[in-house]
Amino acid sequence: MTTPSDQPTSDQATSTQATSTQATSEGRRPIRRALVSVYDKTGLDELAQALHAAGVDIVSTGGSASRIEGLGIPVTRVEELTGFPECLEGRVKTLHPKVHAGLLADSRKPEHLQQIAELGVEPFDLVVVNLYPFTETVASGASPDECVEQIDIGGPSMVRAAAKNHPTVAVVTSPSAYADVESALAAGGFTLAQRQRLAAEAFVHTATYDVHVASWMGNVLTDTSDGEGYPAWVGATWDKVRTLRYGENPHQSAALYASGFLPQGPGLAQAELLHGKEMSFNNYVDADAAHRAAYDHGDRPTVAIIKHANPCGIAVGDDVADAHRKAHECDPVSAYGGVIATNRPVSRAMAETVKDIFTEVVVAPDFDADALEVLQAKKNIRLVRCAPRAAGGELRTISGGMLLQEGDRVDAQVRDESGEIVGGDDATAWRLVSGDPADEATLADLQFAWRAIRAVKSNAILLARDGASVGVGMGQVNRVDSCHLAVDRAGAERARGAVAASDAFFPFADGLQVLLDAGVRAVVAPGGSKRDPEVIEAAQAAGVTMYFTGTRHFAH
Repeated sequence: MTTPSDQPTSDQATSTQATSTQATSEGRRPIRRALVSVYDKTGLDELAQALHAAGVDIVSTGGSASRIEGLGIPVTRVEELTGFPECLEGRVKTLHPKVHAGLLADSRKPEHLQQIAELGVEPFDLVVVNLYPFTETVASGASPDECVEQIDIGGPSMVRAAAKNHPTVAVVTSPSAYADVESALAAGGFTLAQRQRLAAEAFVHTATYDVHVASWMGNVLTDTSDGEGYPAWVGATWDKVRTLRYGENPHQSAALYASGFLPQGPGLAQAELLHGKEMSFNNYVDADAAHRAAYDHGDRPTVAIIKHANPCGIAVGDDVADAHRKAHECDPVSAYGGVIATNRPVSRAMAETVKDIFTEVVVAPDFDADALEVLQAKKNIRLVRCAPRAAGGELRTISGGMLLQEGDRVDAQVRDESGEIVGGDDATAWRLVSGDPADEATLADLQFAWRAIRAVKSNAILLARDGASVGVGMGQVNRVDSCHLAVDRAGAERARGAVAASDAFFPFADGLQVLLDAGVRAVVAPGGSKRDPEVIEAAQAAGVTMYFTGTRHFAH
């Protein structure tokens, strides 16, 4: 071991230069000296034993050094190397030229080797570092001071230094890569290509860490939004899950990426495929829409059937089998080849119905064992177990930037200047503008229709009865056409006596008149048109109950 006061002789310098510049045609560099400083001690014992067995000199810090010493393996503590004690409650350990010169010295360059030899510094061939658990500490609800203490400084500095110097240094940031270290030891070192890959992973590791710290700093520790709720800076990292067969169309390539930061919990990108082929791009798009729609109705058993990101049917029921039956009856033709989602575990009774219908995907928080048995008999169906839908913001990319908005959770409240609630998504806040107050059953259907229409692309009209959609008009560029489509999909018999919801105001009375002519018994809409008086007059003339919510549910 070289102590801080030792100065290498010229023979030692020559030896260091000769050994450090050795490399094979693949760019393999022998691992003779390693710096190990890890918070997560997973696999550390085995790694240290492998390094020792290969004759590698180990330099380490704090708890990592103590753990290695406990194995009876020789280790040089960093404070012995630097001649400077660990201080400030561990805040300063490795921030020293004798550490960073050893990390940054390019062993391909004779002038670097000569200079570190004169300074009494030995180069490192391997750096194994992982960082303080900042994200986990924040998630635990720790105080700001406790979170700040988990912002790693020395760790990222070492990782970045080693990654920059990847032509001669290998850097490992995850215990999952320790097996690769053992393989490299046996092979005579990492190849240049391997070190390049490790360096890229290392910079991803520190970048992700820094994004989490910066996001917390700008959103929690302080408010950079000027009171508007949107910070001055937004950062995110995404980890590739897999390459998809193709994108929205066969000529488009595509891949699935998962968010590197999930404060609200896992989502569809982290879901478990229990059965069937890998999900396609379009499967994910439809499954996401279905999964969201299934959680729009509170605790009631709910099923949503989606095709091209629009509902073929949505229903609540006594159980998921009942809800699925009602949702499927809305539009069984369109439901063929659709995606089903539910907010409850799939039961055998529901599975027995689904098995006879061509279905691409079923998404649920779980599947009963006997339901799995039934559905796994179908080769081409995909069964996806996904955690309940979490609240969160919505991000949409546009050319040159992105749009970020609060998610539409169908929980809006409209207040007047005095703060009194005068509208919103709850039926108790609606304003009766026509007809008699709805009876309990009618009001329940109106509330269901209003919540269900959130999932329909604008312009949207939804007809419902008995807790189920019976006709959906979606994605039309004028509201009259959406009204015609909803009525046509329902058919004359089901439309008569149904309730209707409109995702935005009726700009003219003509769209409402289509619904009135079809015989709907009640209507809910936002209101807010310049021609509201004409719309209200049409409803009153027909003797139909109509409520205004004061809020809308556009979806694009």
